Amino acid sequence: MQTMRDQIRLADQEMSQKTKRKAQRTADKAQAEGDLAETTRVRDEDDKYRAETNAMCEIKTEDFHSRQELRAGELEALDKAIEIISGLQEPARGAGGSAFVQLRAGRSSNADLKKAMDLLHERATATGSKVLDMAYQQAKKASSGEDPFAKVSDMIRKLIVKLMEEANEEAEHKGWCNTELATNKLTRTHKYEEVDSLMTDVEGLEALITRLTQEMEELSSGITELQKAMAQANAERAEESAENKRVAAEAGDGADAVAQALGVLRDFYAKAAEATAFSQMQQTPAEDAPETFDSSFKGQQDNAGGVVAMLEVLESDFARLQSDTESAEVAAAANHKTFTAESEHDAAVKNAELEHKTSKKEDKELVLQTTKSTLDKTQTELDAALAYYDKLKPTCIDSGISYEDRVDRRKEEIQSLTESYKILAGEELPSFQDMKAEQLDGASTKE
Repeated sequence: MQTMRDQIRLADQEMSQKTKRKAQRTADKAQAEGDLAETTRVRDEDDKYRAETNAMCEIKTEDFHSRQELRAGELEALDKAIEIISGLQEPARGAGGSAFVQLRAGRSSNADLKKAMDLLHERATATGSKVLDMAYQQAKKASSGEDPFAKVSDMIRKLIVKLMEEANEEAEHKGWCNTELATNKLTRTHKYEEVDSLMTDVEGLEALITRLTQEMEELSSGITELQKAMAQANAERAEESAENKRVAAEAGDGADAVAQALGVLRDFYAKAAEATAFSQMQQTPAEDAPETFDSSFKGQQDNAGGVVAMLEVLESDFARLQSDTESAEVAAAANHKTFTAESEHDAAVKNAELEHKTSKKEDKELVLQTTKSTLDKTQTELDAALAYYDKLKPTCIDSGISYEDRVDRRKEEIQSLTESYKILAGEELPSFQDMKAEQLDGASTKE
């Protein structure tokens, strides 16, 4: 019964541990489901961000094509204006090179100039080009003064140089923006993935450390309970052993005493049976003698059997009690030894497992500390990348009009102004490098 009680107690302890372990597994499952939901949410947000980015790119592409068409219209307007104005003059050669001489005969220079200005105005209004509108306004002012063609030509040359400089600067800026945006996007994507992975690692490590802590507490509690159970079993065994020894000793003493008493009685009755005190009496008592015994006295022979039999039963009971008590002592000692060995083995296993889990927990705490440090650093880098992206957006993304549209419009403006110059000057426009050099030389001479 004691062995079975011990087995039941150990089974109850194991069931309690497994119940706690099941509860922990349920908590781990809930944590994992929460992590899955968070990961799914982040993925959905990324998908939404990608869709919004694609939509923005499509809008920017459409804006780019629109601006391309606008610039093409501006160039076409300027081409027509230059073509009209070019009929008003013819080149002449002199000692200083090409110059304006006289208007072609039979043509009204004022009417043709007005026609060209009207065309510039019409195209500037249709395309919304500020450059063409400015060219129209300046041409309008110059037409009322002396040598309007030279003034307008000089104005056009300066505008073309300015537009080309802007185009070069914007191309460089566009290249820089493309490089920075691409690099920043890769950085943000990589850092997002790193942060997400590190957060998952941190949550997993924290859950593992929590579980290890609970298991260590369970092991410590189990070891304490085992120590208490062994101490209690030792005390009970000592008390039981003392009691068994006392009972066995008393039973042995009782059996010896009964044996001695039986010896005395048996010896007495054996001698009493041989008594012949009156066996030789042959005389007949007088008739008036009182009645008395007429045989020899041999003791209570008839009742002696009952007393002896009772003592023999008592002797047997004492012997059986001593034997049973000694057997019970041997069995109890063996059971206690088995229980002690099993308990010590269980305690040793729990201590080894506790030591292993303690070492594992310490290792995981170091890993958690390092992972959190890496997470903080990565999050800082991600925040910096996001801040830089916000800084890039005003000049590289949210400029109101796409780079392609600006390029196309500027191309149309330059083409229109180039054709206008050709009409007014009667010659091909010099290269950008030559015009830039002339502009620099003129500035130096003026200084």
